[in-house]
Amino acid sequence: MEILPTNGYLSVIKKRLFNFLGLVIAIAIAFIACQSLQLPSKPLASTAVTIKLSGWGGSPVEQKLLRVVLQDFEAQHPTIKVKYEVISDQYMDVIKTRLVGEAAPDIFYLDALEAPFLMSQNVLEPLDTYITPKFDLADFEDNLLDSFKYQNHIYGLPKDYSTLALFYNKKAFAAAGLSSPPATWEELRNYSKQLTGKLNKYGFGEIPELARQAYKIKAFGGQLIDQNGYATFASETGLQGLELVVNQYQKDRSSAQKSDVGTNSGSEMFGQSKVAMVIEGNWAIPYLTETFPQIEFATAQVPTINDKKGTMVFTVAYVMNKQAQHKAEAWELISYLTGKEGMQKWTGTGFALPTRKSVAKNLGYDQDPLRSPLVAGVSYATPWQVGKYPGAIVNNFDNQFVSALLGQQPLKQAMLKAENEANQQIKAME
Repeated sequence: MEILPTNGYLSVIKKRLFNFLGLVIAIAIAFIACQSLQLPSKPLASTAVTIKLSGWGGSPVEQKLLRVVLQDFEAQHPTIKVKYEVISDQYMDVIKTRLVGEAAPDIFYLDALEAPFLMSQNVLEPLDTYITPKFDLADFEDNLLDSFKYQNHIYGLPKDYSTLALFYNKKAFAAAGLSSPPATWEELRNYSKQLTGKLNKYGFGEIPELARQAYKIKAFGGQLIDQNGYATFASETGLQGLELVVNQYQKDRSSAQKSDVGTNSGSEMFGQSKVAMVIEGNWAIPYLTETFPQIEFATAQVPTINDKKGTMVFTVAYVMNKQAQHKAEAWELISYLTGKEGMQKWTGTGFALPTRKSVAKNLGYDQDPLRSPLVAGVSYATPWQVGKYPGAIVNNFDNQFVSALLGQQPLKQAMLKAENEANQQIKAME
């Protein structure tokens, strides 16, 4: 066995060490290069963009469903994470404050009623340039999409909606010898008289709020606001529709409002059998079936007034904050939630109606015994929108109309007072 000199032994050791280190470095370089090549197709979690979405608190079922839809979106878009926030109190006040402070979410719910003001304030991102032919904008109901258009731009895409329909108690109708729902408002008043005092205390449940009365004002040619955004509901033509409500309540004594029967809503009045008929939205269907399963009810389109079809439509859109830092990703989320796949998942349980015609058809809502009258009304409904300053108009109308309904002042006097006060407040805010 050969014994190497000390210097020769060290030289061999160093040579082997350098070779080993070279091999380690080569492997490391190859590993890093391999990882770099994979980045475009399989990004690291740390590269994901977070989009913040805010909405108001709905039912637990609704919130749970939205979270499921958002999870599906994230699974299909691994580079985007969604932070969903529920603002449970004073929603619009919170959103407006955050918009001023440049701390608003990237995407948020916007009710059609509040849309005109925000669209006019240059705080929302126009969506026109993001919309492609593949997105199929024509698939949306025009009456809903129009509520989120301002100065030839689209600022929001409606996520769901509800119109109003007539709900009637089938047992009460049978007991009164009535075989079909009323087709006209005159028939509704006659039915209401026949139903009052039978199985139900009153024939009809009335909600004396502008949100439920606007289509009656328009039935005879009246308008809610003029071209400048001022209240104009106290016109002679507008009063004709409201007189129907007052006369039924005061003269026929066949209708009641929720406070008359100790309830909190029209749906509850109906569910507790305090009234045999009520005009409500899609939200009443799951509420009644779950809370009052003993009630046998059916729905029909709102009876015509002055030979004209009429109802209300309420809708909410997803809108994008103009200050959003990741607009391309924000649009990906909006387009998924309001696209055909996402909307079908969102509205598939029936607690909300889809704003896309194709989705409504796929889900069969136009043939559904309870929902088809609601779907039928969307084409001729009055959108729930009253200009840039809805608070002034709605609050003054509601306060004065209830006063007139109770006989505390004549209808015309009450409406003129409401109109004048609303317009004074609007002028002060402009």
